[in-house]
Amino acid sequence: MADLATLADALTWFAVFLFSTTLHEASHALAAMRLGDRTAYHGGQVTLDPLPHIRRHPFGMVVLPLMSAVLTGWPIGFASAPYDPAWADRHPHRAAVMALAGPAANLLLALLAAVALRAGEASGYFYAPVKIEFGLVAASALGATWDMVARFASVFFSMNLLLCVFNLLPFAPLDGSAAITLFMQPATARRYQGFLRATPMLGWLGLVLAWQMADLVFRPLFSAAVNLIYPGVTYS
Repeated sequence: MADLATLADALTWFAVFLFSTTLHEASHALAAMRLGDRTAYHGGQVTLDPLPHIRRHPFGMVVLPLMSAVLTGWPIGFASAPYDPAWADRHPHRAAVMALAGPAANLLLALLAAVALRAGEASGYFYAPVKIEFGLVAASALGATWDMVARFASVFFSMNLLLCVFNLLPFAPLDGSAAITLFMQPATARRYQGFLRATPMLGWLGLVLAWQMADLVFRPLFSAAVNLIYPGVTYS
């Protein structure tokens, strides 16, 4: 039973990761299309169907997150939406908006999950656990089904808040590294984008730095968000 429960938990994390990442990349693709770059649209990425996104990155969308969810309890993966670098050079601020669209989609999902968690607690279906953890933000005393719903909402909230925060870190190749060009003059932004493309090793360095900093940034934001879901209850 313990093994089945662990497998069910891993599959829940994987399902939430797959949906949330699909919406993230579809949001990039939709924003790019609306702003003049139809590269991702022609690649089939303007869709909530996960298959086009999986075909682009089968290892990052399925193999790695499924394996990591089973082995460690939560998924690690990656994905991307194609875009035209020439379009980004011509319109760096539009490219920055496109970069922000993915994290914005995850923030919206996290907010919807937070509303569901708050409504569930207010109506008596959920309660705030004594100890809040990543993926465990609510529980239920109304039986296994409602406890499973509370667990799913907790995972949905936690995963999407993490995807939003992590992707906004200002390190290549994360979305935050492109989003900061919104605050640059177009000529400066073009030089910056060219530098990033000409220095691919910065991507590896950026991922290492982001991985080291993620917990420092995410933990206080997660605690603050939980404190908003449960007013009057303090978690540190």
